[in-house]
Parts: sequence; structure tokens; C-alpha cells
Amino acid sequence: MYDIIEIEVFNKLFSSVAEEMGIILARSSFSANIKERRDFSCAIFDAKGDLVAQAAHIPVHLGAMPMTLSSVLSVMTLQPGDVVITNDPYKGGSHLPDITLIEPVFPTPANLSSTHPLFYVVNRAHHADVGGKNPGSMGLASCLADEGYVISPTLLYTEGKYNDVFIRDFLKNVRSPDERLGDLRAQIASLARGKLRLHDILGRYTPEHIFSILDQLKDYSERLMVNIINQLPDGLYSYTDYLDDDGKGSSPIPISVDLTIKDSHMIADFSRSGDQVDTPLNTVRSVVMSATAYVFQCLVGE
Repeated sequence: MYDIIEIEVFNKLFSSVAEEMGIILARSSFSANIKERRDFSCAIFDAKGDLVAQAAHIPVHLGAMPMTLSSVLSVMTLQPGDVVITNDPYKGGSHLPDITLIEPVFPTPANLSSTHPLFYVVNRAHHADVGGKNPGSMGLASCLADEGYVISPTLLYTEGKYNDVFIRDFLKNVRSPDERLGDLRAQIASLARGKLRLHDILGRYTPEHIFSILDQLKDYSERLMVNIINQLPDGLYSYTDYLDDDGKGSSPIPISVDLTIKDSHMIADFSRSGDQVDTPLNTVRSVVMSATAYVFQCLVGE
């Protein structure tokens, strides 16, 4: 067991890496969406795909990122120099303007020799346009193709080599291609800074020491959440709210949740909610998971 002070020092150390990734992304981006609205998020994951640290960015991004990484790692084995790009809502994404980049962080030869990544640096940024029928890629589309350019997990870099074929096709299908390219380069710069800082940490501490502490951090976060749920009275809690309509004048659309709390477990059941609609007001599993988890994270507080 490590000293709680050392565990908290490592907590802040890794969080600061994610925060610095966000600073680089904001300062080097081109669009107002990212530079001024700060509609982006940065996080660090360990080799198992578990969240290590995140910055204080967009909750719906951060809670969905683990599913994005899991989807990518289920079909890809990443090598040094690889960078994955995706915005697929069914692979842990949200809406198409949110583009996610993932890069593995391997140990440097000075640290140790390994064929497996120790970390993954990830960022997600809302691009001002990714094609589709409407400027901004957020109109009343009835299918993903109308909404914009769908990017299933794709290698933007393969062992350091830029994927010119993909990027040319992507830029042909979006508005303001120079701005899109600038924002993608800002995301790449953000990943590079995260990787640099993680290598700095690996230069000061052994991986064994780092991961033993990170394991305790994950255990601590679990204990915090269990403690919060244990404080809530057992029972079934139900609530229904409504969207005004589907954007085309339909009747109100119910969003219903039945929350069952039993000891340290909680189940949120949304099955009484309205059916899928023909406009882009539907949500995907990753966003539901993210929003639900965020509510309970707010209960934990600091």
C-alpha cells in the first residue's frame, strides 16, 4: 500500500498531462469551435483501456471515450507511430462533428523494451463542419450520410506515415477544408504533447511503480462511487421529461428513466423512453452511459 499523498500526487500529475494536451489543442486550433468555445476533451488511458486521467473538459466526450477506445482495440493492434481517427457514433462516438484521435504510447528504449503500449492518449474535438446536407453538419438529417462524413476507425498515421488517401477524400467532402486540416493538426499536436509528458514521467519512475499506484487510484475511485451509492436510499425512482418534438412538428418525445438502487449497485433503465425518431435527436449507447455516469460523478464532488 502506498502513501495516500503519493497517490494523490500521481493523480494530479497525470491530470496535468491531460490539461496540457487541452491547452495545446486550444492554442493551435483554427476554428472558433475549438479555440474559443473549447468544445474538446483530452484523456489518458492505460494499456488495458482503463481511464487514467482526464482534464476538466466536456463530460459527454469523456464518458464516451472508453467505449471508443474499446471499439478500436477490438479490431486493431496499434504500433508505434500509429494514430487512429474516428467519429463513428456506433463505435463510442456521439454526433459526427466530434472527431476522436487515438495514439498509443510505447516506452522509449531508455525506459525499457516492450512491444506493447503502456498508455493511450486520446482527444475529441467538435469540428465546425464534416460535410453532409447542412453547413455545420447538424441539420435535420434522416441518416448518417446526410449528417456528414462517417469515419469508421481508420489509421490517420501508420507507423508514422501519413494517410494521404484518407485525408484527401475527407477534405473533398467537407466545407472549409483548410480549417478542418488545421484542427486535425492541432489534435495531432495535442497527442504529441501528451506522449512527450508521459515519456517524461516514464523517465522518472519505473512502469511497475506507476501502474501499481494507478491501480490504487482506480480502486480509490471505485470506493468513492460505491460510498455515494450506499448513501442513497434503496428503491425504485422514476421520472419522465420531454423533448418538444422531433424538429418536424411531432408530438412531445418522452425521455423516461427508472432508477433502481440496491445497496452499492444502481441500474438506470431508459426503456420507457420514446422510440427512435427520423431526425438526429436520437442518442447512442456511449452517450447514454456517459451522461448517466456524469450525474453520479457530480454527486461525488471533489
